[in-house]
Amino acid sequence: MRKIIPEKLRKGDEIRVIAPSSSMSILNEQIVKLAKTKLENMGFKVSFGKNVLKSIGEDYNCASIEDRVEDLHEAFLDKNVKAILTVIGGYNVNQILDYIDYNLIEENPKILCGFSDITALTNAIYAKTGMVTYSGPHFSSFGMKKGLEYTEEYFKKMFIQEGSIEIKSSKEWSNDKWAKNQEDRKFIKNEGMKIVNKGEAEGIIIGGNLCTLNLLQGTEYMPNTQNSILFIEDDGLVRDEFNKEFDRDLQSLLHVAKNVKAIIVGRAENICEMNYEKWSRIFKSKKELKDIPIAIEADFGHTTPIFTFPIGGYAKIKIDDKVEIKIEN
Repeated sequence: MRKIIPEKLRKGDEIRVIAPSSSMSILNEQIVKLAKTKLENMGFKVSFGKNVLKSIGEDYNCASIEDRVEDLHEAFLDKNVKAILTVIGGYNVNQILDYIDYNLIEENPKILCGFSDITALTNAIYAKTGMVTYSGPHFSSFGMKKGLEYTEEYFKKMFIQEGSIEIKSSKEWSNDKWAKNQEDRKFIKNEGMKIVNKGEAEGIIIGGNLCTLNLLQGTEYMPNTQNSILFIEDDGLVRDEFNKEFDRDLQSLLHVAKNVKAIIVGRAENICEMNYEKWSRIFKSKKELKDIPIAIEADFGHTTPIFTFPIGGYAKIKIDDKVEIKIEN
């Protein structure tokens, strides 16, 4: 399968916002307004899929499968649209995978970016079409008043600038519920990525939200993970049982991801009560990971801020006294 890399963004380009997972109706008007204004101030036009506010039930707060797929297809077909941002994550984007016209997407490649539940969509599209997709901020992420600078910086580096990108850690991070209180934010000094195993590697990036990626196992939507570099993270829904859940989810992935070249792990949420010792025990217990470079506490996942990375993109990893990550762009 040939690899397709979407074109870069330019000032004046249109970004389409769609809701393949949760509906935009769950966001307050201030966040929507702030996010739209932020993207416009970056030089882009912002448009919305006609079904982004629809919600057919309380269980998932999302539009119907047909409405979600319609917005996805229209975004790729619209020649004026140069990039697609998802509204937010959720739980059920994998419902739409069987209904997507992947030939349509392959013939009309463009940037698609989101994280969390959107992992199932971005990895499925890469697997089916060879088009590189992106794990990065949702549209809603740009509705953040404070602490957005790092997220915005790497969004621009990935989608506007040419040349390779070196990933540096943010100066500070947060895990507060910013959408509920934009003013009373708590930021923590970032000590940077931590080393579990040293070494060097390069290869194709696969990943995103680990438990969501695992939903694709055994289906035609699972990308080739052989010889890949895994960028993986998970949320804090299981709270202090996180280490056990992450361990078994990782093991499940390793059953199909043979000869993994390196692993970069996104920061866990505070409620997970993770520390270096817990992370180290998980990775040291797996013989298949003995000799590969591994680093934790990277700036992606369910804390903020986050960097954007390409699913299907190429990375070079060097972990010695420090962690060096370079992504071809």
